[in-house]
Amino acid sequence: MAGSDTPDFPRLLPDAVHRSVKPGTALLRLETTHAREGILDGAWWPRSRDIGAELPSLISALTEHLGPVTRVGLDGSAWDELPTRVMVDDRVVHIDSFPVGDDTVLITRGEGDLFSLLLVPPDTSPDAARAAMARAVRAENVIGARQILIETGSDTPPTPA
Repeated sequence: MAGSDTPDFPRLLPDAVHRSVKPGTALLRLETTHAREGILDGAWWPRSRDIGAELPSLISALTEHLGPVTRVGLDGSAWDELPTRVMVDDRVVHIDSFPVGDDTVLITRGEGDLFSLLLVPPDTSPDAARAAMARAVRAENVIGARQILIETGSDTPPTPA
């Protein structure tokens, strides 16, 4: 619209939500039907590469929306250490190490309902992380995690001030 100060693209997150996203946040667009159209179901921005410190809060948040999480697939080379299982809320969650790339987390609920999350590197600048997470949760997103990180600048560490 001419004369409008609104951008040509839709705002992906309300401004208040966008500003409040901090390391340790998971943004989710969880659809439990087979008609999921986007490549990714959400995004996670852990604070560190310490999976023991980071994973329990993600699993607890996912369990609230999905029910019990049975497995988590991660790229072992992206984390300081990767155990084969963790206890979260008195439940065992198995951890699979895959060469999936450190830009994706695979979540399994039940026997095979799989959810894919964009993994934003912990040292990503806040603006780049927010942009990547917002893009990942768009229902019509057809761009893979690696490309989202590249296009939003989330794949490179922030420049020291």
